[in-house]
This record gives sequence, C-alpha cells and structure tokens, in this order.
Amino acid sequence: MAPADIPGPPDFPASSHPQGGAENGRRLVRLSTAHLDAVLELERDSYDFPWSRGNFIDSLAAGYLGLVAFEGETLVAYLVAMPGVGEMHLLNLSVAPLARRQGHAQALLDALEEACRREGLPQLWLEVREGNAAARALYRRRGFEEMGVRRGYYPALGGRREDAVLMRLCVPGALPYAVD
Repeated sequence: MAPADIPGPPDFPASSHPQGGAENGRRLVRLSTAHLDAVLELERDSYDFPWSRGNFIDSLAAGYLGLVAFEGETLVAYLVAMPGVGEMHLLNLSVAPLARRQGHAQALLDALEEACRREGLPQLWLEVREGNAAARALYRRRGFEEMGVRRGYYPALGGRREDAVLMRLCVPGALPYAVD
C-alpha cells in the first residue's frame, strides 16, 4: 500500500492533544519525500547512529505510517510506524533538541494511537534505548508497559552495543479487525 493510499486524512488536527492546539501553531501532516531533507537533519541532530535517507524512503515505499509535526513552517518532530496484523510498531520518533518538552511527542503519539484505533490495531509496540530515561518515562506515563529487553539491539559509541527495552501499549478503544 502506498503512503497516499493509507486511509484517513492527509492532515491530522493540531488540536488532537491538549497542548497541540492552533494557539501554538503545531500542525501534523503525513510524512512525504518532500520532508526528507528536514527529517534527515533532525535525525542527525538527534542520534549518533541516524537512519539513512534510504531507511525513510523504504519505509514510505512499504506503506508505513509517517507523521511530521510543524511549528509554524519549521519541522520539529516526526515518527515512523509499521502496521502489522493486530499491532502497530513504532520504529522511530524524534523531536528537535530545541523543541523538546513542548508536547510534540505527545501530539504525535496521540495521532498514532488514533491511527491504531481507526485501523483496528489494539497493540502498539516499540523499542527504546535502555539509557533513554526521558523517553522511557514518557512512554510509561502514556500507559506503555516494559515487556522485556532486547540485548545488544542498538549500536553504541566505541563499537559497543546498547540494550533496548521492549514496550507495549494496549491502545484504549482499539477494537481488532477480524482476520480471515
């Protein structure tokens, strides 16, 4: 399924999160190739081991859900998630360093949960670096549970590896579609 074929509106209401109303200028739209230069800049600013342009292009070509958050005309955050049978898997969520703690991740996660409900995907999964305490706390506040650890999942500086914490959210109000 091509990104344009994903059901739902191309724009998500900025008011989908209490901090995401039009008063602060946040706007959520579907990720497209036109956003990739800004997304890649943010990705490089956020990670020692960033995704490549090819990772993003492949995700879009595979029909994964991609969302970007703008504040005014500035891209400040994005996510990429992969739908599966009965679940959605959050692959990447990043917020620009100077835009953190302003509700952008919350607004993107709200939109992702709404997509899960709309598509009948009752479980949302993700991996997060064990050392990323801020992200783990955000996910726990949203109701995610730590389900296990993937040893050596992420590359780390100095040729080492870092564990990932596997987290799951049972999405409130998401009723699974019947699978024949």
